[in-house]
Amino acid sequence: MTDIIFRPRSQLIEESELPLWWKTIDKWSIFCLLGLFLCGLLLSMAASVPLAESNGKESFYYVKRQLFYGSLSFFIIIFLSILSIKENRRIFLIFFILSIISLFLLPFIGTDHGKGAVRWISLLGISFQPSEFLKPFYIVAITWIMSSSYSNYNIPGKAISFILMTLIVFTLVQQPDYGQAALFLSIWIILYFLAGASFLVLFLILTITFILGIISYTTSSHFAGRINAFLNPEIEPRSQLSFAVNAINDGGLFGVGIGEGVIKWRLPDAHTDFIIAVAAEEFGAILCLLIILFFCLITIRSLILLKNQKDFFIKNCGVGAISFFSLQAIINLGVSVRLLPAKGMTLPFVSYGGSSLIASGFLMGLLLACTRKRKVNIVQK
Repeated sequence: MTDIIFRPRSQLIEESELPLWWKTIDKWSIFCLLGLFLCGLLLSMAASVPLAESNGKESFYYVKRQLFYGSLSFFIIIFLSILSIKENRRIFLIFFILSIISLFLLPFIGTDHGKGAVRWISLLGISFQPSEFLKPFYIVAITWIMSSSYSNYNIPGKAISFILMTLIVFTLVQQPDYGQAALFLSIWIILYFLAGASFLVLFLILTITFILGIISYTTSSHFAGRINAFLNPEIEPRSQLSFAVNAINDGGLFGVGIGEGVIKWRLPDAHTDFIIAVAAEEFGAILCLLIILFFCLITIRSLILLKNQKDFFIKNCGVGAISFFSLQAIINLGVSVRLLPAKGMTLPFVSYGGSSLIASGFLMGLLLACTRKRKVNIVQK
C-alpha cells in the first residue's frame, strides 16, 4: 500500500492498461478502421433515408442504429485488443460453440426476411445472422484445432478441422449461401496452407471444390442463375447490378452531389450490399479510392506485423482475421463493379448492419491483439 501511495505519478500512469495498450497497438489500423466507419456513417445518412421512410421510421433512424452498433463494435475492438491472446482464445472458443449451435438451428427456427434464403434468427425483437458472427470465432477454433497437432502428435488436428469446415460449408450451402460457404472454405485453405500443407493436398482440395462447383451449377437454379447472369455480356436493365453499375458510371470523379443520387431510391440493398455504388454516385471516385486505401493499409500493415511472428497460433489467427476482412471487402467491391458474380455480402465497417459491425469488431479486435507489440509473443499453454 505504501509503495502505491509513494510511487511516482509518471510510473503509475505508464503501468495502467490504456497507455500501455496505446503504446503497443498498431495505430495505423485503428485510424483506418475509424476512417472506414466514418465513411460508412456518412453513406448511411445518404442511403438509409429511403428505407426509413418506407418503413415508417424517422429519417435518421438507421443512422442512429449504425452509430450505436459502430460504437459498440469499437468498444469490442479495444476490449479484445487489451486482453492477452490466451484470454481472447477462451472467449472466442465459447462464442464459437454458441455460433455453431445457432447456425445448425437455422433450418428449424430461422427466417428469410422475404429474401428466399434462411439466414437469420429473430429473438426478442433482435435479428442476427449466425454466419456473420461465426467468422471471427471460426478462425480461432480452426487454428486452435490445427495447432493441437504440434503440441500433441496423436491428435489429427488438420483432419478434425477439415471435418468441422465441411459441416459448416454444407450447412451454408443448404440455406443457400454459396458466397459465405466459399469464404469459409477459402479461409480454411489459407490456414491449412500456413499450417504446412503440401501443394499436392491443396491441389486435390481445389480440384474437389471445382467439381462440387460444377455439381452445384447443374443442380441448383439459384447458383446457376447467378453464374449465368455474370457470364452474360448483357446486363438485365432492371436488375440491381444494372442500377449499381450505372450509378458508379454517373458519379464520375467527384459525384453528382450529396443527396442528389437516385440509386438509394431504386435498390432495397443500397445501404448494405451496394453501399459503394452510393458512394460512387454521390461522392465520386475520390471517396471510393479513399475507402479502398483504408482497406489496403490495414491489410498491408497487418501482414507486415505478422510476418516475423514466431508463435503458430498468433500468426495464423492474425492472417485468418485479415484474410476474412480483406476477402469480404474484395467480394463486395468486385460484385458492385461486375468483376464477380452477384453475392449479398456487406462491406466491413461501411455497410449498414448490426450483425456485420459487431462481427467485424470481434474480427478486428482479434487482429489487433495478434499484431500488438509484446515482450513475449508466445501463447501461454
